[in-house]
Amino acid sequence: MSRVGKVERTTKESSIRVELDLDGSGQVEVSTGVPFYDHMLHSFGVHGSLDLKIEAQGDVHIDAHHTVEDTAIVLGQAIREALGDKKGIRRFGDAWIPMDETLAHAAIDVSGRPYCVHVGEPEQFNAFTIGGNYPFVLTRHVFDSLSFHAQIALHVRVIHGRDPHHIAEAEYKAVARALRAATEPDPRAGGIPSTKGVL
Repeated sequence: MSRVGKVERTTKESSIRVELDLDGSGQVEVSTGVPFYDHMLHSFGVHGSLDLKIEAQGDVHIDAHHTVEDTAIVLGQAIREALGDKKGIRRFGDAWIPMDETLAHAAIDVSGRPYCVHVGEPEQFNAFTIGGNYPFVLTRHVFDSLSFHAQIALHVRVIHGRDPHHIAEAEYKAVARALRAATEPDPRAGGIPSTKGVL
């Protein structure tokens, strides 16, 4: 069964189109107008083994916020669409990602109950902009939006780190790897992985 999601969303602030295949091989094309975000989404697709195409146009002349948030919303919706009825998936997944001095952990439950816990980012970077185009504080916003619209429970922890680039990248990679683990087929489970019979 194909596990593909295709979602488009247009507002007065942005126009976003996302296509993804949960069973891909990490073929990624991303263009959002926010270079560091492109870098993070590329890593997300590669490490999640997603075939991922994202085309976004937004009011980046104002700032990156609307485009980054709206892209995360549509990405979450595409993940939810691709998951279908969630039969035969592992449901739970987690990943530890070290990146030089940084260590990040992500855990996911494809529960149908959206919730995001995001802790550990050093507060001194809250006013920092990575690469001159991506405010550090947007990472938490991305994961909030992604978890809500994908309908997953997501926990992200930064254990330690001192480079904002490394911290953000380790987080994106950890979430990607955890999502890959949680959504991959489980050969020992044929039905819905829940005692309730529905996710």
